[in-house]
Amino acid sequence: MAEQAAANVGRKMSASVAVPRSLDSEVQYVKGVGPRLAGVLGKLGIFTVRDLLFHFPRRYEDRTRFARVASLEHGETATVRGTVITADNVQTRGRLVLTKVAVDDGSGVIVLTWFNQKFRKDQFLKLRGKEVIAYGAVQTGRWGVEMASPEWELYSESADPLSSGRVVPVYSLTEGVFQSNLRRIISGALDIFVSLVEEILPEDLRNRLDLMDAREAIRNIHFPESDAALEAARKRLVFEELFLLQLALAMRKHGMEAPGCGITFEMPSNFEEDLGQILPFELTGAQKRVVKEIATDMTRPVCMNRLLQGDVGSGKTAVAVAAMLIAVRNGYQAALMAPTEILAEQHYLNISRLFGNLDMMGIRVDLLTGSLRSKHRQEVNERIASGQTQVVIGTHALIQEGVEFHRLGLVIVDEQHRFGVLQRAALMEKGLSPDILVMTATPIPRTLTLTVYGDLDVSIIDELPPGRKPIRTHWKQIGERRKVYQAMRTLIDQGRQAYVVCPLIEESEKLQARAATDLAESLQHEVFPDLRVGLLHGQMKTEEKDDVMTAFRKGEIDILVSTTVIEVGVDVPNATVMVIEDADRFGLAQLHQLRGRVGRGGEQSYCVMICEGNSQDSIKRMTTMSSTNDGFVIAEEDLKLRGPGEFYGTRQSGMPGLTIADIFRDIPILEIARKEAFETIEKDPNLSNAAFARLRRDLLKKYEAFELVTVS
Repeated sequence: MAEQAAANVGRKMSASVAVPRSLDSEVQYVKGVGPRLAGVLGKLGIFTVRDLLFHFPRRYEDRTRFARVASLEHGETATVRGTVITADNVQTRGRLVLTKVAVDDGSGVIVLTWFNQKFRKDQFLKLRGKEVIAYGAVQTGRWGVEMASPEWELYSESADPLSSGRVVPVYSLTEGVFQSNLRRIISGALDIFVSLVEEILPEDLRNRLDLMDAREAIRNIHFPESDAALEAARKRLVFEELFLLQLALAMRKHGMEAPGCGITFEMPSNFEEDLGQILPFELTGAQKRVVKEIATDMTRPVCMNRLLQGDVGSGKTAVAVAAMLIAVRNGYQAALMAPTEILAEQHYLNISRLFGNLDMMGIRVDLLTGSLRSKHRQEVNERIASGQTQVVIGTHALIQEGVEFHRLGLVIVDEQHRFGVLQRAALMEKGLSPDILVMTATPIPRTLTLTVYGDLDVSIIDELPPGRKPIRTHWKQIGERRKVYQAMRTLIDQGRQAYVVCPLIEESEKLQARAATDLAESLQHEVFPDLRVGLLHGQMKTEEKDDVMTAFRKGEIDILVSTTVIEVGVDVPNATVMVIEDADRFGLAQLHQLRGRVGRGGEQSYCVMICEGNSQDSIKRMTTMSSTNDGFVIAEEDLKLRGPGEFYGTRQSGMPGLTIADIFRDIPILEIARKEAFETIEKDPNLSNAAFARLRRDLLKKYEAFELVTVS
């Protein structure tokens, strides 16, 4: 008996020891979780108690009042509550199985629909007579009022007060965990662990900006006491997230701009004369303004850290050449890193030709890519290391081991969104605090400029070279394809050339290449047997791509069938037609980039997007593309449609994702956070004040891995 009692005491002690007393404790020890469910929660990125408390709801449902089925309208998103009447599977002509579940709320019947999920029939037949809650987009059609693939859960007013009669949180889930279960676990965890949440924002800042206390905010973001409490909690947590990000950016910018850490270039005495000799055209007013901004940066004793935005065809390369000329004339080397070999090779051809226009200058330009043969690569590396090469153009091969620069003074990164922050930093480390110029032809909405690129000064080329005509863009249905090809033939008969972009297949590059090959063969043999049809895709060898592009530039190919490898950089002024097949498979930014391959000369150019446009989303995209050539308008619309995680992926550019802030909805908070952060770092660059101790710790923990923060 004594042994049994001791064992019981031991079990109780071990159980009490297992209760976590730190937010960093494993989530399996939280009441209601355990090892099995902890494994499931791991798929949601929840590994610790902290992760659980910071797994914020993605939306809320006001379950004090539900929408009535009789008043629902087509296209609206709604939450309804009703009784399951029946469920059945319906076979369609295309061999799809539709599961139809009829739910009655007293005012009418709504049909919940699932595709190819036969198990739903038995699942809901067992629930006949019981109430469920469903959330989704409403459609009205031949089945009456419908909701396709809705979120749903069983309703029981007596069983779960967290899921009824209140504003209810709805979380991101994964297979094996349910809303009601997760609500119960998070509610229990809040009761025990919310007191461990530390306040990191200084009291005077919270008082000045009227921000809720951290613990109160965490509790109310999950289970709000009122609409006002929810709004205040969200404001506080959004501000904290954006304030940390802006502090990181402010510290990075401050570190880059520390006096004496950069190169002080001198403006060459005959700079304008040399630039005029290099460029076979007059710079636009916008280009001259941007060159002046860059030159001013380069002559300061700090590191230039500038973002150059310019729509497709605006002349960023000419500006880059001007910056290179300043560096080379000061005895330094310049490096330009491009995301693809095609783009690197094109930059090399253009820039080496431009520098070749200078009399007796002897500026050597070299190309360094992964596909160079080892002997050739070694020779290039030796010229770079000795300083014999003053300008080097390349891909990520530039940042690999074995590439040593003699005196690197300027780093230019093209199509910045395709490189991570760490890759940019790796190239910087090849020199002694070189100046940095990052360029993009993808217009960046102001909100993303303030977040992803908040540590950079921004220059915008907002003027196209004279003589360029706006591209006329049309959206055509699939049934009009024959007419589109007839119009394309008319232009080719007039001596023009055309691109045809094959449908986007994201699953596999091999499938994409196959699709392009099939389309090229179809056009050559069935539609244009008398014309010269070329093919370009990512599976081809570099030499093959070069041969095709050279032939296209020389006019030896009439129609170039291509995948998105032509998205950036390819420049053929005589190509005036761009036909994009299944255009609704592409994002807006990608469509805009593709369209930018035409309109490079003085002739009128056309972009024709072929697709049915069945969904509201695709109709919106096709209409936007047809109505404007303004890249910034398109970028803003793309950001709205796809969200910041997809658009220009913040993850791609080396930044951690935002968990609660919405950079569209929260612009006012973002601007306040930015102002406060930059003023804070201006006064206390290392956050050494005792009031910032916790803030400094969390900042390092979150952003040090991204090389955004270095605190001495």
